[in-house]
Amino acid sequence: MNAEEKRLAEDRERKAYWRRWGPYLSERQWGTVREDYSADGSAWEYFPHDHARSRAYRWGEDGIAGISDNHQRLCFAIALWNEQDPILKERMFGLAGSQGNHGEDVKEYYFYLDNTPSHAYMKYLYKYPQAAFPYAQLLEENQRLGFHHPEFELLDTGIFDRDEYFDVLVEYAKQTDEDILVKISVTNRAAAPKPLHLLPTLWFRNTWSWYEGTDIPQLRAVDGADVPVVHAMHPTLGDRWLYCDTPHLHPETPLLFTENETNRERLFGTTNSTCYVKDGFHDYVVQGKTEAVNPDGYGTKMAAYYSLMLEAGETRVIRLRLTETPPEQCQPFGDRFDAVFQQRQQEAGEFYQRFAPANPEQQQVQRQAFAGLLWTKQFYHYVIEDWLTGDPAQPAPQRDYCRNAEWRHLFNDDIISMPDKWEFPWYAVWDLAFHVIPLAMIDPDFAKRQMDRFTREWYMHPNGQIPAYEWQFSDVNPPVHAWGTLRVYQIEKSLYGKADTAFLERVFQKLLMNFTWWVNRKDKDGNNVFQGGFLGLDNIGIFDRSSELPTGGYLEQSDGTSWMGMYSLNMMAIALELAKFNPVYEDVASKFFEHFLYIADAMNYVGDVCLWDGADEFFYDVLHAPDDTRHHLKVRSMVGLIPLFAVEMIEPETLEQFPHFQQRLDWFIENRPLLQQNIASLKETEENRNRLLAIASPTKLRAILRRLLDEHEFFSPYGIRSLSKHHAEHPYTFRTNGEEHRVAYEPAESTSGMFGGNSNWRGPIWFPMNFLIIEALQRFHRYLGDDFRVECPTGSGNWATLQEVSMEIARRLVHIFEHDEDSGDRPIHGRYPRFQTDPHWRDLLLFYEYINGDNGTGLGANHQTGWTGLVATLVYECATGEDMRPAP
Repeated sequence: MNAEEKRLAEDRERKAYWRRWGPYLSERQWGTVREDYSADGSAWEYFPHDHARSRAYRWGEDGIAGISDNHQRLCFAIALWNEQDPILKERMFGLAGSQGNHGEDVKEYYFYLDNTPSHAYMKYLYKYPQAAFPYAQLLEENQRLGFHHPEFELLDTGIFDRDEYFDVLVEYAKQTDEDILVKISVTNRAAAPKPLHLLPTLWFRNTWSWYEGTDIPQLRAVDGADVPVVHAMHPTLGDRWLYCDTPHLHPETPLLFTENETNRERLFGTTNSTCYVKDGFHDYVVQGKTEAVNPDGYGTKMAAYYSLMLEAGETRVIRLRLTETPPEQCQPFGDRFDAVFQQRQQEAGEFYQRFAPANPEQQQVQRQAFAGLLWTKQFYHYVIEDWLTGDPAQPAPQRDYCRNAEWRHLFNDDIISMPDKWEFPWYAVWDLAFHVIPLAMIDPDFAKRQMDRFTREWYMHPNGQIPAYEWQFSDVNPPVHAWGTLRVYQIEKSLYGKADTAFLERVFQKLLMNFTWWVNRKDKDGNNVFQGGFLGLDNIGIFDRSSELPTGGYLEQSDGTSWMGMYSLNMMAIALELAKFNPVYEDVASKFFEHFLYIADAMNYVGDVCLWDGADEFFYDVLHAPDDTRHHLKVRSMVGLIPLFAVEMIEPETLEQFPHFQQRLDWFIENRPLLQQNIASLKETEENRNRLLAIASPTKLRAILRRLLDEHEFFSPYGIRSLSKHHAEHPYTFRTNGEEHRVAYEPAESTSGMFGGNSNWRGPIWFPMNFLIIEALQRFHRYLGDDFRVECPTGSGNWATLQEVSMEIARRLVHIFEHDEDSGDRPIHGRYPRFQTDPHWRDLLLFYEYINGDNGTGLGANHQTGWTGLVATLVYECATGEDMRPAP
């Protein structure tokens, strides 16, 4: 084992707690549902950015390049002031959901450069402008622009045009699991000397203002030490000490202290409980109010105050150390300090070498993708019962609209993989199933814990539903939890040789409840056709699929039904794996096999109009009108491609191992001939003894692939579009009640306000869907073999196997992040020359939420590493030709 693997083993065996400290601080706590105690549920307005510096949070903390312990009792992050900004920069700025022309939108440039699963080494870069931050301009321009315009970004303001900014590089290296070294390197990129006030800040999350008689922790300056030292005392975390290296410390006030308490006077015009409040450092540094900080050297929030004047191009390094070692036993900044950083950097390289491709550029893409996944871990705390009823020491909430009232059982207090810690600083359950795929490669223990957590009783509803996300836990996301669980199990087994059947069985048992919830709640007519609502695809259709239809009636959903077909096959595959160790699961596998047969039959035939359109040779949603008539909604979209995901091959060795399962399969072949005719291939032949369970037969698969691989439809140079480009010239329209509803191809940001306009499924490329398409084609190839070939691209005359097609899609996705051979540009960076050519920017990657379907530019949340971080797995698969499934 290498050094990082040894640390993970020590953590797993409870010999050392390497994961106790990590990048668990959110990048936006304001504007979240957790902090919303408004009457009408207007979270953004109730707790806006302007309140964040002055108002104590109830459920979590935020900061820049921050870390905390795993229960977020003690937090550390940086604050900055350039002598021009109106406020101390303590957190990232962005627009609220109602302010941006495409929804919530962070307006800063920061990059996750490195991290390891134990967080023994972490590296983060923030680019801080030297001119006054253009808060008002960003807000006004984005409000002026409409849905048809791109977002107005910080680079568009011109604030970086003359290189007048600081590169603030924050690195952490753990000497032991409880000894954290901090190095902050600040570089002046301008051509002239520039001042910077740097405040590395340590504070306790406010856990004492909500209950009477709660112990209050304390930070206190230590007298008589060789360097400034702060003693952190907490009733459950214990004692820690922060050591602050002396060079560049402010000569008069090297340490500042205040309280993490709300400034009620500023926000509400009422009397403060203390004269030292949360925004005391802002008042002291920016406003010059010396009375704002505690001269007696104690509080619940402190900062080491470094005052720098940097020459053009100069770099200054600030060193700190957070440790459990007291001053009488600690020499904080000896030679060993820099040696630990060098050692941890070397060990990180050795750890990632196992997964790295030979191509240096792809190594860089993969390494930053892994770093982003690890940096977007977040402490997530939300107890619905307490949130609904209010806290004993605070006024009871007065709510006209009570969000999530049916989830009173929910008790979240965990480290969770977030989609994005600014734009989506809350978990999304179906996003998580994709996060864990690359995470399982580097940290299967954490990946398993994620999938296990959401099926535990303090997450899962007693009725079997899994919570969606805090804005509406009862929303319905695609049921991909079984798929993610199975893939984590397979990846660990393939890469590490460990078959954790206890994990697999534990999650499977709870998923039985969730599957039953789907069958009982989302199959309106009991005919195995499902109505899941928007299913995470936001504006994919002509209607808001989660709301009442303007036509009346309901939708029979191609994607909802296909997801359930995939869910059935995933559960069958898990049951067969568990049956190797417990024969009881053989019968359970038969049950899910039967479920799949009925769902596949329903997909291909139900009533007068089935979801498969024989004329167009494509799957569509069907509108079930109030008069009981059915009509295809002929939008060529991802909705019609999702049926490909429901595919599984059963090998003859499996049937020989499980004779009862084979008897059940053979019984259906003999006694349900009409049912099995809509399944890909249940019968073995002389040429192929395998059985193929799939919604799409080889004939239908070939027809769908003609569209999927057509560059005038779905096949972009950068992956598979979510909507066919056919609809650019031929929009789909539907008229009802005198109104026209229309879907046209939109390769970039949404031009519709549906779901807030903050994402778009009408053309852009989404990594998770592409990843599932790649996996589906690989499974079809295992059955159909090299003799089954399709044109790739359609009309090109180039015939390829399905394995080759899957790898071509993967290569196109990876290429989004690579320098183009002709232009030298990375498609992901789009229209910004600074990202393409500037040596201080061109190798910094952002992993956007989705991708422009025509030119590969990144769009939406720009740190959505949870989804787009799948590129780390694709890089590995392209380099090795392996999909990390263990041999049967």
